[in-house]
Amino acid sequence: MESLLGKTENELVEFAKVIGEAPFRGKQIYQAIYARRAMDIAGMTELSKDLREKLNSIARVTETQIVNAFFSVDGTRRYLLQLGDGREVEAVFMPEERRDTICISCQVGCAVGCGFCMTAQLGVKRSMTAGEIISQVVIVLNEVYGVGVEPPHGTNLVFMGMGEAFLNYNEVMKSIRIMADEKGMGISPKRVTVSTSGIIPRIYDFAREPFRPRLAISLSATTEEQRTRLMPINSKYTLAELMKACREYPLGERERLTFEYVMLDGVNDSDEDARRLVKLLNGIRAKVNLIPHNPAPELPYRASPMERILSFQKILVDKDVPAFIRRPRGQDISAACGQLAARRQANG
Repeated sequence: MESLLGKTENELVEFAKVIGEAPFRGKQIYQAIYARRAMDIAGMTELSKDLREKLNSIARVTETQIVNAFFSVDGTRRYLLQLGDGREVEAVFMPEERRDTICISCQVGCAVGCGFCMTAQLGVKRSMTAGEIISQVVIVLNEVYGVGVEPPHGTNLVFMGMGEAFLNYNEVMKSIRIMADEKGMGISPKRVTVSTSGIIPRIYDFAREPFRPRLAISLSATTEEQRTRLMPINSKYTLAELMKACREYPLGERERLTFEYVMLDGVNDSDEDARRLVKLLNGIRAKVNLIPHNPAPELPYRASPMERILSFQKILVDKDVPAFIRRPRGQDISAACGQLAARRQANG
């Protein structure tokens, strides 16, 4: 069976030709899937009944399905999704007064092995296709708002779920280009943030993309030794090399590089760490998201006390480094940063 979600307009036009249909039928299928978010071929009423029956016999829009949904007291929703091969991933919907954000996965598990992240406990099973990546967005929007209904605030996307985006670079970028197409979903790249633990060759590739999303760097340490201990990827792509790539990264006029810093009690949250972070970011138009660690029984770290986080933040701000404390979302349903592990329960 052919999967239609994840195909570009040109690919769907070619698909229409292959199955003996006029090219414009491919464009109609494209519109139905991406502009109307139609997940059921039978609902593509712009197509003839005979064509819908033909498509049903040879294709499906996506095989991704919701296994379960969990609802937090703060409005966050965690969706456990099953892919066509039975593997499971997670997506998180976070509503706010002026914007809605969907946190999406790009791999089944993760190969990077950050010691403060539950996803790392899974290892990596495989990378997701562009269609599987997009399916998370389409399914979540349809569940929250209804099929084809436009979100009232638009949609922000963050590639901060399961997996390392830059270890699945081609499929991630294909999914972004498809979702950005104004003839389809129309999600501007400016509303998309891709997070990386520091896969340096891909940072340079990303910098050359003609229409690229925002970039966030998962940093969480201020020395080589400390970062290697917390994030083993640092053994291959060192902190010094990472900061060099960040300094060379071309930023738009009002653009900043985002650095994510998970606050771990007694590990990386001292005043000295804050001062080192200021030096690391010298010469980079940056902002820092300070992320209180979301603990789990399987992880060896504790969250920094809020007074320690505030002290850390003050050192950065006093040195003109914009620093924001990210409010945990969905902790009660294991949906917060670093907690995604394809759990079938609300928590634990």
